[in-house]
Amino acid sequence: MRLFPVVTAILVSLSLFLLVFQRERLLAFVTGNDAAETRPDLPVDAPESAPEARLSVLVQRSTAQPVDSMILARGQTEAARQVIVKSETSGLIISEPLRRGAYVSAGQPLCVLDTGTRETQLMEAEARKLEAQSRLPEAEARLIEARAMLAEAEINARAAAKLIEGGFASETRVAATTAAVESARAGINSAQSGVTAATSGIRAAEAAVEAARREIARLTLSAPFGGLLETDTAELGALLQPGSPCATVIQLDPIKLVGFLAETDVDKVSVGAMAQARLASGHETLGRVTFLSRSADPLTRTFRVEVTVPNGGLAIRDGQTAELMIATEGKPAHLLPASSLTLDDDGRLGLRVVDGDSNRVAFVPVTLLRDTPQGVWVTGLPDVADVIVVGQEYVVAGIAVDVTYEDAAQ
Repeated sequence: MRLFPVVTAILVSLSLFLLVFQRERLLAFVTGNDAAETRPDLPVDAPESAPEARLSVLVQRSTAQPVDSMILARGQTEAARQVIVKSETSGLIISEPLRRGAYVSAGQPLCVLDTGTRETQLMEAEARKLEAQSRLPEAEARLIEARAMLAEAEINARAAAKLIEGGFASETRVAATTAAVESARAGINSAQSGVTAATSGIRAAEAAVEAARREIARLTLSAPFGGLLETDTAELGALLQPGSPCATVIQLDPIKLVGFLAETDVDKVSVGAMAQARLASGHETLGRVTFLSRSADPLTRTFRVEVTVPNGGLAIRDGQTAELMIATEGKPAHLLPASSLTLDDDGRLGLRVVDGDSNRVAFVPVTLLRDTPQGVWVTGLPDVADVIVVGQEYVVAGIAVDVTYEDAAQ
């Protein structure tokens, strides 16, 4: 009863030995080649003109195509803009609150504060402005009067100077007219100062009016841009102080996808490059690179990259995990079935191709660019190559094969 498992194990071990260590001899035996080809110690009696048996393989003639290569980066989604709307003044909330998740447009009121005595302060500032404006004409009239008095004093001074030359006026009169001229000039300076003071008073009053109006404008806290409320607005009756939050607004359309690139990949990416993103939920979207950091993160030595994508339906949320595939400079590659890939004895990934002149098999190492539903994109082959897509596991480099092209087989 125990003999059968032992015999089975011996047969399996023998089969594995032949497949692994005596592969070429086994293939020669299967194809009918003379065993003497693998045993040089035996005499060769077969004639040299004996036909060589060949295996049939299915071949696909592939032509290289320019294809964009991709760099994979992992990150997360991030709102394009996010702001906490805060109060600039103090007051009680008199508006009904808006609930989180509501969409608000730019300029829409979020929190309205009680005006209190601010309207009275505005009216007082406007009254002071009117009072200051009324003082300006009086100051200007004084200036005009002072200028007229100066002109009259100058006339009297010239007349006194002529009269003293003819001996018709005394020196006392001349001194008096000269003093009158100086006094008129001082009056002009004083009137000019009055005009300047009146003008300054008007400007101060206008500044007070503007300050009062701005204080009233601060009572209404509005949305700085269109977006979603991430929090409820401040509750009715709540007291806000300067710096107290009213609500948080985020903008999700468009939305940013943030990833991080290694030092070896950052030079391959440029601003404006196309990028495809796949979220953890399975949602896929397309966008362009809008930012590439020039400074590396001091801890990870990676560079921040941002991709902006449209989000009209707000299907993408802030903080979702994202996988970014960023397009880089294209290179020629071949699109082939993934099943045609194989390994050589050294463990290198490659393809078995057929030489068109001799119909003999050759192994070509390749580099895998990316996997797609239509097949895999690989580089390392010549521009045109006959790739074995069926039967590649049963042939080795150097043997001759019978070729059937895929198009002809179909």
